[in-house]
Amino acid sequence: MPNLLIVDDSETERRLVGGMLEKQPDFRVAYAGDGKAALAHFESALPDIVLTDLHMPEMDGLELVTAIKADFPMIPVILMTAWGSEDIAAEALRRGAASYVPKKKLADVLVETITRVLSAASEDRTHSRLMHHLAECHAKFELGTDLALIRSLVDYVQQSLRCLPLGDETERLRVGIAVEEALKNAYYHGCLEVSTGDGWPQRQAVQRVAAARQNEEPYRNRRIQFELHVSRTEARFTIRDEGPGFDCTRLPDPTDPASHDKTSGRGIILMRTIMDEVHYENGGRAVTLLKRPPVQDEMPTDDEA
Repeated sequence: MPNLLIVDDSETERRLVGGMLEKQPDFRVAYAGDGKAALAHFESALPDIVLTDLHMPEMDGLELVTAIKADFPMIPVILMTAWGSEDIAAEALRRGAASYVPKKKLADVLVETITRVLSAASEDRTHSRLMHHLAECHAKFELGTDLALIRSLVDYVQQSLRCLPLGDETERLRVGIAVEEALKNAYYHGCLEVSTGDGWPQRQAVQRVAAARQNEEPYRNRRIQFELHVSRTEARFTIRDEGPGFDCTRLPDPTDPASHDKTSGRGIILMRTIMDEVHYENGGRAVTLLKRPPVQDEMPTDDEA
């Protein structure tokens, strides 16, 4: 049973979030009032995932992300963002947070986000040692409108990423999350043409429309093409769909604070923050994501030492 640690200085907010999660039979929930209390909790029991607010006394969410990344890189962190903290959320993503959820959308996406992050973090590691010796991988897939296949493909991507020296397992998990967001954009917005903007406030409505369109023309015959090329120096992923495309000039900007309070476009924010490069082509029907190893500090020469 996964252990979740909720970190928030507001007892009301902690209990609100905890109440949502305690309804899930597979979650065990613990609480901390700030970042220092969270790290103290680590001394007695390591959580499987941390869900944290950003603005807190003693140690805020940004400092907590940095501390966990440094000392517990296997433990993913999800941010809860409120209006006014989106710029800090973007910085936390750059520092290693796995994902984020706008507070006003917790009821809609919190459980799903936690489940996806936990699934990626606890994948089968039976052949992980071998995959660390993979020198290069190139593969192409063609998928229909099947979410189960997308999840399996993301698992394959994360195994393939073991040959790319990303520094720690959490970074590999984050890249998998970015790839999954790109694949789901191709699935929902591309092949099935389902909107998830302000006109679709109910997540259940999105799922009902998507389920219906899987059996309707022209949606059911559309395909997603996925190509990956992973080596020791770079991971490149290209996703193409057969949908109508969209205006690529109106994508949300990760540096714009107003973008981070919206569920619509959240996947693109994650992709652009986690990956080194994101390029759209063919009227939005194709996207390429690139990830490179972190730049290592060069050792000083004898003259510089």
